[in-house]
Amino acid sequence: MDPLKLLVLDNDQETLDFLQDKFRRKNDEIHVCDKPSALVQFFGKDMPDVVILAGEWAEDSIETLDLLKREWEDLPVIFVSRNSSVPDVVHVMKKGARDYFLKPLTETGIEKSIMQAAKDSKLLRKVNQLQEVHERRGQFDGLIGVSYTMQRIYRMIESVARGDATVMITGESGVGKELVAQAIHRKSLRRKNPFVAVNCANIPASLLESELFGHEKGAFTGADRRRIGCCEAAHTGTLFLDEVCEMSPELQVKLLRFLEERNFRPLGGNRLVEVDSRVICATNRDPLVEIREGRLREDLYYRIAVIPLEVPPLRERKDDVPILAMKFLEEFSAKYEKYFYDFSADAMERLIEYGWPGNVRELKNTIEQIVALNTGSQVLQRFLPERLLNAAPRPKVQYIASEDDGGSGMRKILRLHELEKQAILQALKICHGNIGEASRKLGLGQATLYRKIKKYGLRE
Repeated sequence: MDPLKLLVLDNDQETLDFLQDKFRRKNDEIHVCDKPSALVQFFGKDMPDVVILAGEWAEDSIETLDLLKREWEDLPVIFVSRNSSVPDVVHVMKKGARDYFLKPLTETGIEKSIMQAAKDSKLLRKVNQLQEVHERRGQFDGLIGVSYTMQRIYRMIESVARGDATVMITGESGVGKELVAQAIHRKSLRRKNPFVAVNCANIPASLLESELFGHEKGAFTGADRRRIGCCEAAHTGTLFLDEVCEMSPELQVKLLRFLEERNFRPLGGNRLVEVDSRVICATNRDPLVEIREGRLREDLYYRIAVIPLEVPPLRERKDDVPILAMKFLEEFSAKYEKYFYDFSADAMERLIEYGWPGNVRELKNTIEQIVALNTGSQVLQRFLPERLLNAAPRPKVQYIASEDDGGSGMRKILRLHELEKQAILQALKICHGNIGEASRKLGLGQATLYRKIKKYGLRE
């Protein structure tokens, strides 16, 4: 076993001698705090593996136990005392002590209890560290998602960003196509230069050419001065053309020429403007259908889709809903000065099961609406908009009952996934459905707990 780090809160020399005799291994650390006033010096440092707290060490050892749990929530505390009163033992255990031993300490199990507590403590820390890594994996340069498809997109962005090939991003409205384009730009060598975005659907066709290529003074009625277009503004940087399928066929010809020659003439001008920029395009339509229907030039499509990248809708990556919802809840709680910190299990289940036709944008707007219109610490199911509440019937709680083995009186051995399911269900019941508290008790991140609740079909 790894070296043990033990903190002893006791001034009883007999107890100290016993513990030092039991833990003489070369790399073990036993730190002794013989008075309450000295305890604060241990806070802010690395958490010990186990704390031994003596009932006689402070005037109110229960208060000390509370303090330890506030400072180191997952810390195992073993209580030792000369008091054998059953009510006191029960009170200490309810307050969070892992075990209780009577003084004077003997060979009756305390060494084994300390070693097991240390083993569990180290394991829990490793689990929490892995969980933190997992949660960090869910965030990538402005994008959020832990699903396999999002992890694949992250890898594609890393690869695509190294070059200057034109990228065509497809996906439904609201999936975050512009965020993907921005991530490619920020990961590229052009990241310190401009990122210029143009939404081709929001600009009238008669003005889009001027928006892209600019115009000279007097080029048309109202052109009282020269204007630099977005293509020129994106020089040395990245030009993002959103909803490119909305572009007129005539303008598509000019865009194709620009992509091939990397120069253009502004409206009403004769000068040739040379531009060095990367071009990323996006559309919420199916490009092949647009080609077939004659709305998108086939030669332009193959020029802009050198690297195609599809962003899946939220309904196809439901594992991402919890982490996105928590991110938006934190964001809007701060914006509206509210105190929401998590979702009830049934509320989160509704979010996960809903189809989200508006994708991430709809989820974000929904969470903002919930926060703006309600108060509390936890988002309850009744806070959700009607369209979510009416989307599907609420599944009932499912329990697992271990069965007897053929009447022999032997209990059936549960598999590991069944044990995990039982542990989660028990934690939810004990914590009255409070996901934040249950996740801390289980040593899991909240997003992971939500996914496991969904996986096992548990409802609080």
